[in-house]
Amino acid sequence: MKLQIVGLTKRYYVERDGRQVLALSDVSLSVADGEFLAIVGPSGCGKTTLLNIVAGLLPYDVGAVSIDGHRIHGPGVDRSVVFQNASLLPWRTIAGNVRFGMELQKRFDRLAMGERTEYFIKLVGLAGFERHYPSELSGGMQQRVNLARALASDPTVLLMDEPFAALDAQTRELMQTELLKIWTAAQKTVLFITHQINEALYLADRVAVMSARPGRVKGIFEIPFERPRRLSMKRDPQFLRLEDAIWALVEETPERLGMAATPVRQ
Repeated sequence: MKLQIVGLTKRYYVERDGRQVLALSDVSLSVADGEFLAIVGPSGCGKTTLLNIVAGLLPYDVGAVSIDGHRIHGPGVDRSVVFQNASLLPWRTIAGNVRFGMELQKRFDRLAMGERTEYFIKLVGLAGFERHYPSELSGGMQQRVNLARALASDPTVLLMDEPFAALDAQTRELMQTELLKIWTAAQKTVLFITHQINEALYLADRVAVMSARPGRVKGIFEIPFERPRRLSMKRDPQFLRLEDAIWALVEETPERLGMAATPVRQ
């Protein structure tokens, strides 16, 4: 497995009243090389906490997280994060923003950085905008730059935390399709956090469902649809049944389940 999460537990200490809040409890997940795994669950269930732990941005109390068999103890060049907000540097051009991560890592020479910047700007459909500034781009275009920046540094695992949440509904659906094209070309392992169940179904190979806090993995759904995918599949009866089944698990109403998730051993 490319990414392995075993028995992960995370507590937050609330300083004002001395309490400890259990955010994640005994979470175990694995992601294969090149797989697209989406995680859904109710608000506050610890999805973003889990992603930040995998990114190396948060410590954890119990368990293990590894990539290619190597334990994670902090941020590393093998991971890139695409956050909900593009967080672009406003004083840098689009090309400058895409180069930024590579400049920090110092793994690529000037020629390689230039070639990779050009390639990934083209890959996300922004050729011709290299000299523009973030303020001159729409929200969807800014997220394309965010994605290009993450990919340009050549991560082993791409971590995406609700990257389309701030976009309008039409732009969001278009970006979902564009992401699949980019993922197919880039061939990266993806861990994708979303509140939108139909987004998870459309994008992912598997969808993991987390419980309300403390977050646990309640079930994992294999997505049976072939690739490449089209937005029209969201109207397919099988897609709708699967969406309803995941909603039922999220809402903790087993009697509504129309199909079974893979049992998860805690």
